[in-house]
Amino acid sequence: MSNSSGQYSGQYMSLEERITVSVLTSGPCAMCLGVNGFMLWTLRSKAVFRDMSRYCLLFNLLVTDTLHMTITQLLYLLAASRTFLHIPVCSLITLFADVANEVSPLTLVLMSLERYVAVCLPLRHATLVSSRRTAAGIVLLWALCVVNALVRVGLLLDFPFHTLATLMMSDHCSSLLLRFGPLSAAYDQGYITLLFVFASAAMLWSYVAVMLAARRCASEKSMKARNTLLLHMFQLLLSLSSTIYMPLLLALARTMTRLPFVRLQNALYVLIFIFPRCLSSLVYGLRDQTIRAALHRALLCKAQ
Repeated sequence: MSNSSGQYSGQYMSLEERITVSVLTSGPCAMCLGVNGFMLWTLRSKAVFRDMSRYCLLFNLLVTDTLHMTITQLLYLLAASRTFLHIPVCSLITLFADVANEVSPLTLVLMSLERYVAVCLPLRHATLVSSRRTAAGIVLLWALCVVNALVRVGLLLDFPFHTLATLMMSDHCSSLLLRFGPLSAAYDQGYITLLFVFASAAMLWSYVAVMLAARRCASEKSMKARNTLLLHMFQLLLSLSSTIYMPLLLALARTMTRLPFVRLQNALYVLIFIFPRCLSSLVYGLRDQTIRAALHRALLCKAQ
């Protein structure tokens, strides 16, 4: 622990720079959280959104994005204010953030599979993608990611914390500083690779199947589903970029001094964590005519 944080000692941003960067990141983050909160409220306001699988999956995606953005921004503000945490507290917070971060791309996979069934198996869509099965799939996603978090906790407990003089961290709380030993790093790399390959393969397979169906029948529904899957793939790439955030930082930390590293980390934080989660509401919400109409009525304070 001391080695990980000691290599950056003596190089910190000035108070003015920390305040400026905090304002520049907190503003867009607060706007995104407000939009996501309004979208979540809208998706729970009408029965059609609560009962249809595609809207249930969208609701889960927005929940994970909102949760992850809230936690990461909290950690960012703690780091900007030079507030240090105890290792167990930091570990718990970052594990919650990691779980939400991993559920997001897997939810996108389920959304793509739902569109595949709707286009390629329309007569079986109501049976295969019922609201009950959708809820079970969402619970399974969360359970798998929680199990992965528990495995990381087990690897973390193998570290000889009794040899440390104190459990208080000497640097800001980050998952980067909680990779203890080669076994933990190897596990993270293997899990991230598996998640990336599985999600990409499932998404690509769904897109190819829907594209072939669109060519055969050339219906408006098929073409729209193909465009939706393209957006899913784009959002998946942005979402998966956050899963390689830690390996990327680990590689950069070995070649850069602290101050340039922190400034680059701030830029990556905006591009990888804030920007993709701001797009979820726009990409998946405002494109949908039913959601757009509900949002318009809610903004005008009309009766549902």
